[in-house]
Amino acid sequence: MLTNRFVAGTPIWVDLGTPDIDGASAFYRSLFGWEFTAGGAEVGGYGMFTKDGRTVAGGMAVPPEQGPSAWTLYFRTPDAEGAATAVRAGGGSVALDPMDVMDLGRMALFTDPTGTGFGVWQPGGMKGLDAVGEEGALCWTELYTPDPVADLSFYDMVFGTEAHTDAAGATGATYTLLQPAGTGTASPADAFGAVVPLADDPAEAADGPSWTPYFAVGDLDAAVAEAERAGGKIRRGPADLPGLGRSAKLTDPYGARFAVLAPARDAG
Repeated sequence: MLTNRFVAGTPIWVDLGTPDIDGASAFYRSLFGWEFTAGGAEVGGYGMFTKDGRTVAGGMAVPPEQGPSAWTLYFRTPDAEGAATAVRAGGGSVALDPMDVMDLGRMALFTDPTGTGFGVWQPGGMKGLDAVGEEGALCWTELYTPDPVADLSFYDMVFGTEAHTDAAGATGATYTLLQPAGTGTASPADAFGAVVPLADDPAEAADGPSWTPYFAVGDLDAAVAEAERAGGKIRRGPADLPGLGRSAKLTDPYGARFAVLAPARDAG
């Protein structure tokens, strides 16, 4: 499960691009108890979602013509330029060249060989999310891809990511755990996410490849009911993730895909 050790190649940040940041903020406040504080003009209004005063995500308004509402995962890198070089060499593409974000760090946006978007963050003054792996925070990730072999090779090239095939996932699909380099044998406690063949999960196949962020909740059924009440939709109802807990896949009122997970007591 995710921790805030934030070693190279692990998720370090997650943010939301949405056409209605006020409406999205109300939804996530209702679901997770988050508060949103918008940034100033110098950061284009990019703001922070917080829970109990700690940062759990970023977010900003994105006009519909610039792309659909979506969550984006960022992985820690010690060298954003080096990551961009590795992405190109591995068959991916650079959507946004590495750039400084004031003195907070450097960021870049990429796509992998199957077209899945993701970002990197090279920490400066901002090291990463304040809270992960706990209720109301990012706790797990999944990559849904039409070509697991190509993507596993790609992420190994870019980040040194290790992959270990484990038990079947929620849909019975092959579930390959992703771990930082040097972690060792397959274990959900050491992994930060998993790779699933896109065709094996109907909840994902219709919308194409993606990185899906999972946020931890205490009561899965209550969270699913609240998401519906607040205007979200259920993409896949509650299901077990072996060794991890019970999960459900949702969209917010503006179409951004994400999932919730009630972790098993021994998952982390």
